[in-house]
Amino acid sequence: MTQHRFSGRLMTLAYCLSLLLIAVYTLWLYAMGEYQQLLLTAFVMLIMLATLLLHLGQGLQAYSPRVLALGCTFLLVIFALHQRPETSILWVGLPITATFLLLPLWAAFIISLGMIPVWYWLPLGSQLGWDTAWGYLTLVLLLALPRGEHVRRRALLRATDPNDSECDAYHIDTLNERLRSEYQRAAMLNQQLAVLVIHLPQLDMAGEQFGNRARLALLEALCTDVYGGCREHDILGRAGPTTFWLVLPDTSESGALLVRERLQRSLSQRVLVETGQLEVRIAACLPSRQELFARYLKRLQARADALTELI
Repeated sequence: MTQHRFSGRLMTLAYCLSLLLIAVYTLWLYAMGEYQQLLLTAFVMLIMLATLLLHLGQGLQAYSPRVLALGCTFLLVIFALHQRPETSILWVGLPITATFLLLPLWAAFIISLGMIPVWYWLPLGSQLGWDTAWGYLTLVLLLALPRGEHVRRRALLRATDPNDSECDAYHIDTLNERLRSEYQRAAMLNQQLAVLVIHLPQLDMAGEQFGNRARLALLEALCTDVYGGCREHDILGRAGPTTFWLVLPDTSESGALLVRERLQRSLSQRVLVETGQLEVRIAACLPSRQELFARYLKRLQARADALTELI
């Protein structure tokens, strides 16, 4: 599912401003002697502080601090409407809008519709009529329209984008098409073709232990070094979660081995903060004469599986 993402700096600024706002509101309640409401706002301030720390932490899911921030927003609005029934019903739109901004579309729908009984449970629920219910549903649908259009455009872009969603390499469909065309061109012009199968054994471990940032850093390091050590017309594609194919047109077996040694030497010098020295396994695979493309593709996949199973 397509996710709606904000920049890290923007989210940090939003969390800091929210924490500052809650802190000022708590101090104002203390100065005004509203001690009955002070406990909830102080509790919310601590949650917002934890939310900011979670956001700044490494290797955590992006939705963890967002869920905490939304929980604080709902708590404050529900408490205000419960303590002061004369509060305007327009404040209900604040947490609903924040829900559609911070969470995926399906989660925002479920939360927004699930909160309807809560709003009617509040003291002002007896004053709510069908016009308010229709207005609430209209607000939910209007907030969902931009997100739905965003999801549709991202899906269309993903369907037409030849690159992988996580790194600067072709995804598997485009890779197979380019490999097939290079295979046919090599057979027609009687040229040689080589493919380097590259396996990153640290990729799964980096995602499990250090989060998505470490995975992306590992993928970026691989793509940068591969592009830096190859020709412009060489083709790098992602054949699997941890496997890449580097297509080398007009390259003999000795040339492919030289490229493999150069890449292994370059990648072994890469040291990342989370995973340490970059570990990579590379094997060369050349098509045989008169070999069908489907059989060659199976040999490439078998070579990738063999690299994955190595200890």
